[in-house]
Amino acid sequence: MADPLADLVTMSRTLGEPAHDLVILGEGNTSIRADNDTFWVKASGSQLSTIQPDNFARMRFDRVLAMLEKESYSEAELNAAYEGAKATPGDPRRPSVETVFHAACLAIPGVNAVAHTHATAVNMLTVSKGYPQVLQGRLFPDEAVVLGLHSAFVPYIDPGVALARAIRDAIADHTKRHGGYPRAIYMQNHGVIALGRNTTEAVNITLMAAKAARIRLGALAAGGLNLLPDSTAQHIVNRPDEKYREAQLVGRKP
Repeated sequence: MADPLADLVTMSRTLGEPAHDLVILGEGNTSIRADNDTFWVKASGSQLSTIQPDNFARMRFDRVLAMLEKESYSEAELNAAYEGAKATPGDPRRPSVETVFHAACLAIPGVNAVAHTHATAVNMLTVSKGYPQVLQGRLFPDEAVVLGLHSAFVPYIDPGVALARAIRDAIADHTKRHGGYPRAIYMQNHGVIALGRNTTEAVNITLMAAKAARIRLGALAAGGLNLLPDSTAQHIVNRPDEKYREAQLVGRKP
C-alpha cells in the first residue's frame, strides 16, 4: 500500500536538489492528500533538500478550507485557526503560511500532490515587466504535453489567506474557460505551483516549467518568442503517442 507521507518526502527532496535550482534555504513548500479528510503539508522553516517525515503537519481539509470564507485575520486569529485545523490537536509543528492554498489545490478532484517552488529561471520571468505574457502559450511539444495547453496566473499578493483566495479564483476561472484545472499556476514576483495527480507528475510539471522558463529567456534574448499556434499545440496533446507518453510520465498505465 502506498505511503503518502513517504511519497511526499521523496518528492520534496527531489525538488530540493541543488542541481535543479528550484529552491534554496527554506524556500518552497509541498503537500499531499493523506485521505478524504486530511492532508500533509510542509511545516514552516524546513528545507526541502533535507526534509524528514516529522517536518510535515497533518491538517484537516474542512477546517483549512473554511478559512477561505473569512475576509481577514488578525495574527492571533490566524494562529488559532491553524491550531484548530490540525489533525492531531496540540501538534507543535507550525504549518506553512501557504497551507490554505495547498488545501484549495488538493480539494480539486484528481489533484493529489502539490509542489510550490521558487525556480530561478521561472522567477526571472515572474518578476519581469512582461509578466504574464512571457509565460503564456506553448513553445515546444513537451511543454504542451507536460504543462497542458494553458497555465493560470496570479498577481502579487502577500502569502496567506488572501493569496489562497486569489489562487482558488484563478483555478475556477481557468476551469471555466478551458474545461479543466491548470497544471501550472504562476504567481507574480513569487514562483510556480504544480498540481499533480501524483508526486511524479508534480515533479515533472515543476521541472518542465523551469526548463520552459530557461528556453523563454533565451528566446527573448534572441529576438522574441515564436509560440506554437494553438491548433498545433492542441494537435500535439491529442496525438495517441503523446497521450501514451503523458501517461508514462505520470507513472500510470495509458
